[in-house]
Amino acid sequence: MTMNNLAPSRLKAPLPLRVELGERGYDIRFHDNEPGEAARAINEFCPEGAFVVSNETIWRLHGGAFMTALREAGISASVAMAGDGERFKTLDSAAKLYNELIRGRFGRRTCVIAFGGGVVGDLAGFVAATFMRGVTFIQVPTTVIAMVDSSIGGKTGVDHPMGKNLIGAFHQPRLVVIDVARLRSLDAHNIRGGFAEVIKCGVIDDADFFGVLETEIENAMALEPAPLMRAVHRSCEIKARIVSADEREGGLRATLNYGHTFAHAIESLSGYAETQFHGQAVAIGMIAAAEVAGEMGLFSAENRQRLRALIRRAGLPDRIPGNLEPSAIVRAMKTDKKVVGGRQRFVLPVAIGKTIIRDDVPEAVIERVIARMREEQSVHI
Repeated sequence: MTMNNLAPSRLKAPLPLRVELGERGYDIRFHDNEPGEAARAINEFCPEGAFVVSNETIWRLHGGAFMTALREAGISASVAMAGDGERFKTLDSAAKLYNELIRGRFGRRTCVIAFGGGVVGDLAGFVAATFMRGVTFIQVPTTVIAMVDSSIGGKTGVDHPMGKNLIGAFHQPRLVVIDVARLRSLDAHNIRGGFAEVIKCGVIDDADFFGVLETEIENAMALEPAPLMRAVHRSCEIKARIVSADEREGGLRATLNYGHTFAHAIESLSGYAETQFHGQAVAIGMIAAAEVAGEMGLFSAENRQRLRALIRRAGLPDRIPGNLEPSAIVRAMKTDKKVVGGRQRFVLPVAIGKTIIRDDVPEAVIERVIARMREEQSVHI
C-alpha cells in the first residue's frame, strides 16, 4: 500500500512546540501540505544557502516540490544523496558528504538540511555537528518515525559494525519542520514502524494518550488528517518536554530508550536488513521489556496484554525472529551504549504511562524472556 495523493483539504495545523534549551532551544512547526510555509520558516536560518541531504526514494517523491519552495523562499540550495537504509549510516557515507561540502566551498555559515527519514537525519546531523566543528542544522522529517522521534533532541550519529549509533554527537537542530502531507507517500511497512515510537510515547509518559491510541490507532495509521495530527503532535510534545528537562540523557531522557536495548541488538544481529525497520525492532523490544518487567513483578498481566494488543493492531511484530540465538542477543545487548559500569540498564514499564530504569535485571530473566518470545521459524520483521 502506498498513498501518493496529498490530502484533499488542509487540516488547520496546531501551534508550534518549543524545545526549551536556552540558547539552543528551537521550534517544532507543523503543517499539512504547506511546502511554501515550511520553506519560509527555514529561510532565516540559511543566510548563505543550504546543503540538503536526502535519498533517492524521498527525493523522487518530494524533492522537486521542496526545491521549488526553497527557491521561492529565497534559499539557494545544493543537494546531496545518501544511501537508502540503515546500512548506509556509516562513516564512509559521512565522508562522502564532507567531500561534497568541501568541493562546494561551504563554510561555517552553512545550513545543513536533513530532508528524509531517520537515517538521513542522523547522518546529516552528524555531518553538521562535525563539519567546521559544527554548523547550522535543520530537520525536515518525511517519515513517521523521524517526525515523532529522531528529528527531535539533537542525537546524531552513525553505526559501527559492532553496534548501532556508537559514533555520534549531540547537535541540536535550529528548527524542525513537520508536514504530515508527506506521510501520504509512505508504504504501510514504513507507517507501521513509525507508529511503534508513537505507542512508546504513551507507555512511557501518558496513559491518556495510550487510551486515545487504543480508540483511534487504525484511523491515525490510515492517515486520516485529524487523528494523524493528534498522534504526531502529542508524540512530539512528549519528546520535546523530556528533552527540555534532560538534554544529555542524565536521567529522564533515558526513558525514551524503552524497548531500544532489545531492538538495537536485534537490528545489529539482523545486519540492518532492508526488510526490517527500526520501528519493528522497537515493537519487539517493548514487548520484551514488558515481559521482563512482568517476570520481576513490576508490570501487570493486564497491562502487558493491552500493550501487546495495541502493537498487534498496529500491524507490528511481537515475536523475536527465530534465527537469532538467545545467547547472541544477550551478547549484543552488552555492547549497547546504555551499559554503565558494566551493568546493563533497562527501561521497564511499571504502569501504562510510567517507567523506571533498572540495572539489576538477572540475566536468567532476560534469557527466559528471549527464549519464550522467539518464533519457531525465521521471520522478517
